[in-house]
Amino acid sequence: QVQLVESGGGLVQAGGSLRLSCAASRRTFSSYAMGWFRQTPGKEREFVAAINYSGANTYYADSVKGRFTISRDNAKNTVYLQMNNLEPEDTAAYYCAADSLGITLRAGRSAYWGQGTQVTVSS
Repeated sequence: QVQLVESGGGLVQAGGSLRLSCAASRRTFSSYAMGWFRQTPGKEREFVAAINYSGANTYYADSVKGRFTISRDNAKNTVYLQMNNLEPEDTAAYYCAADSLGITLRAGRSAYWGQGTQVTVSS
């Protein structure tokens, strides 16, 4: 079992930045692919970014490429999402996800999910 706890959400003006963090409970964190998804009311959860177990490979949704950066610190069991040049369209609840298979994670079928953290971008 892996417990994931997100933090770092909040209210920011358009063009601003936020960094989300996701702390994982398990010591085998370094064996899991990690990712971020987001969801707004009435819409399906969408993929934002993912990173493989070592941090060597990263993946991004087209809508965030060049603005968001995913990274991980396996010594701290933590994955980060640095979000720059935020837009009102980025407003959503952001969820951290973990899975032993990166392809499963990126498809939105992760075994483990956090409780979410709200990001609100004002225009």
